[in-house]
Amino acid sequence: MPGRSEPSLLSRFVWWALFRLYRWKGFHLENHVQKLDKFILVGAPHTSNWDFILFAGAVQEMGVKPSFIGKHTLFRWPMTRFMYDMGGMPIQRSSPRGYVNAVVDQVNAAEKIALVIAPEGSRGSDGRWRSGFYHIASGAGVPIVPAWVNTATGKAGFGDPIYPSGDFHADLGRIAEFYRSKLPDCDRFDVLAEQARGEVATPSRPVEPDMLAPEQDPAPDPPHD
Repeated sequence: MPGRSEPSLLSRFVWWALFRLYRWKGFHLENHVQKLDKFILVGAPHTSNWDFILFAGAVQEMGVKPSFIGKHTLFRWPMTRFMYDMGGMPIQRSSPRGYVNAVVDQVNAAEKIALVIAPEGSRGSDGRWRSGFYHIASGAGVPIVPAWVNTATGKAGFGDPIYPSGDFHADLGRIAEFYRSKLPDCDRFDVLAEQARGEVATPSRPVEPDMLAPEQDPAPDPPHD
């Protein structure tokens, strides 16, 4: 949990096991992330269960401790310490400040953070990305670092940081261009490019209408005669 200097034995064993699997599979990291104190790390494509192993080993090879967003109920005893040690960041989705603003608050409060987000959502993605990662990066004023994995070749790598300009579609186009340069045969990134051009709609979740809304004073009672 926050403030602990030594991770638990269980979390150390899990990270050790993940790195051993990474080495055993012969995975290879092509390059490292630039030195940044805070950034949003987006990973794609998510097509295999091995993606997680490859990614987990890659961040360990770089010496980066990733953070991830978790539902606050997952941090209850007896999983509290383990979840924090693994990089978990509890978020209450019903926060009155909205989900995105709740994440932005935690990013702002951290001295260093590499917040991992999988914008495709699942292995069954049609290639479109949800926009929550972008709103979080914009709200916290931190760059987005695209990470790619290719489990067929056992390779992974990272792109240059992209600072949100405020134009979601333009920045998404830059991201799509990067991924297509690394994985030109992946049809998902053709769809991502179409999304960036506005030819296909951006999925509405997890950014719901009230997620970016600031706290508001309760509406006054209606006047009585």
